[in-house]
Amino acid sequence: MLRVRGAGRARQSGRVRIQYQQPLIQPSYADRLHAPLPNFRDVMRLMWTGHYRGRVGDVDRIPVLRRGLAPVTAQDTAITWVGHATYLVRIGGAAVLTDPVWSSRIPGVPRRLTPPGVAFGELPPIDAVVISHNHYDHLDSPTVLRLPRSTPVLVPAGLGRWFRRRGFSEVVELDWWQSAEVAGLTFDFAPAQHWSRRGPRDTCRSLWGSWVISGPEHRVYHAGDTGYGPHFAAIAQRYPNIDVAMVPIGAYEPRWFMKPVHMDPEEAVQAVADLGAEHAATMHWGTFVLTREPVTEPLNRVRKAWREAGRDPERLWDLAIGESRALRS
Repeated sequence: MLRVRGAGRARQSGRVRIQYQQPLIQPSYADRLHAPLPNFRDVMRLMWTGHYRGRVGDVDRIPVLRRGLAPVTAQDTAITWVGHATYLVRIGGAAVLTDPVWSSRIPGVPRRLTPPGVAFGELPPIDAVVISHNHYDHLDSPTVLRLPRSTPVLVPAGLGRWFRRRGFSEVVELDWWQSAEVAGLTFDFAPAQHWSRRGPRDTCRSLWGSWVISGPEHRVYHAGDTGYGPHFAAIAQRYPNIDVAMVPIGAYEPRWFMKPVHMDPEEAVQAVADLGAEHAATMHWGTFVLTREPVTEPLNRVRKAWREAGRDPERLWDLAIGESRALRS
């Protein structure tokens, strides 16, 4: 049995027990969109102008630091950037993977630019996996199928069936503002400004969102994929004292097309402020070429925006791929 609290719009209060196998079913989550999805004319404009082609120069300037994993105590929290939106989060004595992608290729984009920061075989036993949404750069089937089928997986509403069909036995589906307890940690599923699709017929048939992970000493936030919006302030109200916010800083050009669903670096800095987070950890750049901006531009811009915002440079965790940072209790 799983204990779930705050059961979304359908069940506003109280404590509800549900089985792992019980899915949250809704025909469509399109009513959660913050802006209309691009239409055929928008896509054609993107292709005609060449903006769908990424710019791959300066790959050798993407920092990679693969030194292995240092031990941490149960009282400490450490995050390690594996690449793209994949983090290994060690918190409260447990190990959590976010949006795990170890594949060298994903559908529709060029080969991976940089290797995973941690070899899959060097991972500690994984106590939970969180998925923000079902796009291929966040839900990678070859990587998921390398996990033991007993691994607890926490996913957005409507996505549980995908995992159960692949043999996973502990699948937790959550709506926005629901929470679950796994491995001594509390996982809260929070809004994001994005969308979902894996094929031509499943647009917005599963939800998308972000994750707040709370341990006995620290609280961390993983934004998944998102545009900038008022949901960050709403998250801060419900979940104060976020120690580290893992926020995307890449895949933002051209703005007329990407702004509703992908933050640029300046918006990411503002989002961290809205969240009231002590530290920002960057992600969603330097791994796959998804959009037009030069591959190292997100890092340069986020450093500049952080400095201009007057934030302590030590609190910007602009990690190299494979690098870890820790919070001590």
